[in-house]
Amino acid sequence: MTADELFEAWEAAWSGGEPEAFAPLCDDDFHYEDPLTPEPLESPEALGRHAQRLWAGFPDARMQSTGRRLADGDFVAAPLKMLATHRGTLEGLPPTGRFVIVHGIAYAELRGGRLHRVRVFFDLYDAAVQLGVLPKPGTLGERALLMLRGFGLNRR
Repeated sequence: MTADELFEAWEAAWSGGEPEAFAPLCDDDFHYEDPLTPEPLESPEALGRHAQRLWAGFPDARMQSTGRRLADGDFVAAPLKMLATHRGTLEGLPPTGRFVIVHGIAYAELRGGRLHRVRVFFDLYDAAVQLGVLPKPGTLGERALLMLRGFGLNRR
């Protein structure tokens, strides 16, 4: 499988709502990390459980490519975005009904045409702002939050 075919299948797995869809894409020693994983996930089954938590809160979640994938031997960088509507409880956060678009990049090491190590980077703060959990940057709400956190207010 080429890197492009592999990442098209990866995006389809994240969009499909079936946790077992990751297994054929991952090698036997698979590792995965993103800003929401406190430690690396070490199997396609663990990744499937991680995806199920996303789908519980965002049942219409879908992943799309946002640009050309860059490959160099066994390493691939794939720009992507996740689009979804927050319709279910997510880690104690009640549904907001808000539509979010979270841009990111997946950096992967391949082994034998399958995913060996994947690390996904995305802006967790921006996702929280889109959900209304945190204030938008530059607003009075952000300044108040920073003041409560002990950063004070800047004079302008």
